[in-house]
Amino acid sequence: MRPARIRCALIAALFAPLALLTPTAAAHATEASPATAHHPAHRVPGDTITLPVRDALAALTVADESRAGYSRDKFRHWTDADKNGCNARAEVLLAEAVTAPEVGPKCALAGGSWYSPYDDRYLDSSGKLDVDHLVPLAEAWDSGASAWTAKEREAYANDLDDPRALVAVSAASNRSKADKDPTDWLPPYSLYWCEYVTDWIADKTRYQLSVDPAEQAALSEQLAACPDRPITVTLAH
Repeated sequence: MRPARIRCALIAALFAPLALLTPTAAAHATEASPATAHHPAHRVPGDTITLPVRDALAALTVADESRAGYSRDKFRHWTDADKNGCNARAEVLLAEAVTAPEVGPKCALAGGSWYSPYDDRYLDSSGKLDVDHLVPLAEAWDSGASAWTAKEREAYANDLDDPRALVAVSAASNRSKADKDPTDWLPPYSLYWCEYVTDWIADKTRYQLSVDPAEQAALSEQLAACPDRPITVTLAH
């Protein structure tokens, strides 16, 4: 179903019950419905929501950022949660391989090939790739993760449950990005921009992270040239 039809179906389902209400009750219900429909803050962890990406951006809290107290060490990452011998980085490389590598002792990867969407490149060695936190650890800290527990930050840094959170990309493109948000950096491959900003908004929605005013403006400007497609997100926080 196309996004426009999805929105129409949602609106029809939302307002159908109003016919059974008194005019006063219907008015109150109409006023309350947008917050219920579009603000993930009214949901709880584990809830799955689907909404157009522009609505998802509009629902994110806008706040100034602070990096006070940040250290990368506060996000314990590349853990082996399922104890299968492959840490989160290796699990992403295995999941995203175009040609599967051989897996040796201690999950050493040999051979294989990968596609780096940031710069439209194919790479023939896992050593040429980084696994990027789509929303960088420092950006997450700035946007709300400073208030999380150590366990919550660890879960964020090793998120294998949402494939948008961690992405295997060329080391060169990842290091060019560093900890920048879309205000200052977009992937070199411009045909990936819509996917990138849509996934960025989905990741921030999943963790209920804020956006700063410049970031919100940059995302909004980019989305104006992109389809307003629906995103489905399972809330982590």
